[in-house]
Amino acid sequence: MIELGIKQKLYVDHETNFGVYLCEEKNVGKKKGESILLPGKQVPAGIKTGDGIEVFVYKDSDDRPIATVNMPELTLGEVALLPVLDVTKIGAFLGWGLEKDLLLPFSEQTIKVKKGEKHLVGLYIDKSERLCATMKIYDFLRTDSAYKKGDLVTGTVFGKNPEYGVFVAVDNRYHGMIPKNEAVKNLAIGETVRGRVLDVREDGKLNLSIREKSYIQMDIDSEKIMKKLEEAGGFLPYHDKSLPEDIKAMFGMSKNEFKRAIGRLYKGHKIIISEKGITLV
Repeated sequence: MIELGIKQKLYVDHETNFGVYLCEEKNVGKKKGESILLPGKQVPAGIKTGDGIEVFVYKDSDDRPIATVNMPELTLGEVALLPVLDVTKIGAFLGWGLEKDLLLPFSEQTIKVKKGEKHLVGLYIDKSERLCATMKIYDFLRTDSAYKKGDLVTGTVFGKNPEYGVFVAVDNRYHGMIPKNEAVKNLAIGETVRGRVLDVREDGKLNLSIREKSYIQMDIDSEKIMKKLEEAGGFLPYHDKSLPEDIKAMFGMSKNEFKRAIGRLYKGHKIIISEKGITLV
């Protein structure tokens, strides 16, 4: 069976003036059986009836199945980071290495995309039997990574849930999530993040943190607070009784991180803590 959207080895059945027709090996030379055109400009020199060739099958501009020796950036069920070439009335078109650009329908966009951006998408077959892209990639990601606790990873943000956290495609391939208590800053869909593995769940999915180890993070947080104080003229109306959401909005850190950092600054005689806030010494 010739399959849409995957790389496959097919065999030359017969030649025409505009290319060669390919079929499964068992059907070569038979009058009946499924076959597909490989356009003449893509036919390798010297190829003859019965020869095998690796191709990718998709649909051309007239919605007809066609073979190509050019391999796209992703195949059926895979995920890849692709550029947005244009946005039209029916959706966005992405570059994926083939003559015909890949449609990303509006219904498959998790955010409104713009020309020039790059987004992580999966490839699927829609109800009209056409290859399309989707930003809803949760079910495309794998859970068989070799990562373990403490490993450093890089990934792309593809979703957010206020109850759970931020979803990340580690290596643009594996399931990862930054739990909400670890999501210390606002991350955008499509943003590249670097972090470390907190733990590997029983189902193989990775829990991540974008914070440094506690002693390093405390230094980073302390520097951030000092910079904010300097920019504000030496005083900020935040202290250990301030609301967690106010602290996060101002400093991009949890209340516990804030308290640890100002405690370090206080012990280092760099700030004064009062009921009104914190002041540079």
